Amino acid sequence: MVLEHALIAVPPDAHPEFEVAMKRAREVISASPGFRSLALHRGIEHPDRYLLLVEWDSLEAHTVGFRESPAFAEWRSHIGPFFASPPEVDHYDPVVGLP
Repeated sequence: MVLEHALIAVPPDAHPEFEVAMKRAREVISASPGFRSLALHRGIEHPDRYLLLVEWDSLEAHTVGFRESPAFAEWRSHIGPFFASPPEVDHYDPVVGLP
């Protein structure tokens, strides 16, 4: 399992619309092979920042299978218009022996 971590900055006046768009985008990404789960969190100290966490079967499921598919363009069409800046995206492996 690989965890995708994305920090997304959204303009202050666009929060409700972004959250609705993310629900539609979730339908797109969840149909992608290798997708496991998605969680979205809004910043407390920085409410214009969202933390998106997506679990994938593998790094390639995200970077190749999803990002190189037509579904990625559809995903971006829903949420991309709300980005105040390009998202910061990283991937993480679980640490063995910890929950």
